[in-house]
Amino acid sequence: MTFNQPQNLKTIADIIGAKYIGDDNFQVLGTNEIHMVRPGDIVFVNHPKYYDKALNSAATIILIDKEVECPEGKALLVSDDPFRDFNKINTHFTRISNFKEELHDLEVGDGTSIHPSAVIGNDVRIGKNCHIFPNVVIGDRTVIGDNVVIQSNTVIGGDAFYYRKLNGNFDRLISVGNVVIENNVEIGNSCTIDRGVTDSTVIGEGSILDNQIQIGHDTVIGKRCLIASQTGIAGCCIIEDEVTMWGQVGIASGLTIESGTVLLAQVGVNRNLKKGTYFGPIAEEFRDYLRKEVKVKNLK
Repeated sequence: MTFNQPQNLKTIADIIGAKYIGDDNFQVLGTNEIHMVRPGDIVFVNHPKYYDKALNSAATIILIDKEVECPEGKALLVSDDPFRDFNKINTHFTRISNFKEELHDLEVGDGTSIHPSAVIGNDVRIGKNCHIFPNVVIGDRTVIGDNVVIQSNTVIGGDAFYYRKLNGNFDRLISVGNVVIENNVEIGNSCTIDRGVTDSTVIGEGSILDNQIQIGHDTVIGKRCLIASQTGIAGCCIIEDEVTMWGQVGIASGLTIESGTVLLAQVGVNRNLKKGTYFGPIAEEFRDYLRKEVKVKNLK
């Protein structure tokens, strides 16, 4: 999330009541989770296992649960609960309505058709010549390009599936990002596309999604991808251009699939994949999978 105006370290520390290490006027531009950080961002870390990753990331402000040596050119916010305070910062700068109140500021381009039963949140932008079918739900801050088709019962911009265990219960990381759907995208019936936690979930230009597909928070789908029914893609994945996924593909979080890759039905992806054609419950090159099957049969 990028703030509407740059902030300084002291202002952010005052919002959350945290100690800080760094100059009062150290510039703070926004927040982001570790997969997405850029200079000027705040990233939070609340476990020693991930201290080095956060401190050495592109983020220049680290919200941390222990006072440590501050890397040169960076600043620290020291908190007893970074997860809680990350939520506090995000909700201070982003109003969360979740359909409880209508603030709107809706923009709709010429030639766009929206069925009366569709529900649209606040600060939404919809381009020209789009077709929004019955019972579609479009969450706050969603941006939709031109010539986009969204079929019935699809939900764009639901909350990210991002929790921690706290006192025997689950505590949500509040989603303040959005969904961006580029031009000429078609989305089938009963799909769910979660908004980013702090950034954007993106569906690239010309991509086609079948029915009943789940796309997790902050995932970026490239241009002209083809995704078949019942595919599930976890958060923070990068699916490059012209990737094809057939039915019931499952992809774990934080992975990258190279341009032009084909994932055959029911492939499970647990690592980054180079361009190729893959098959199997743990993705294997299709020809390797076939060779293995032949060898197994010859053992009988």
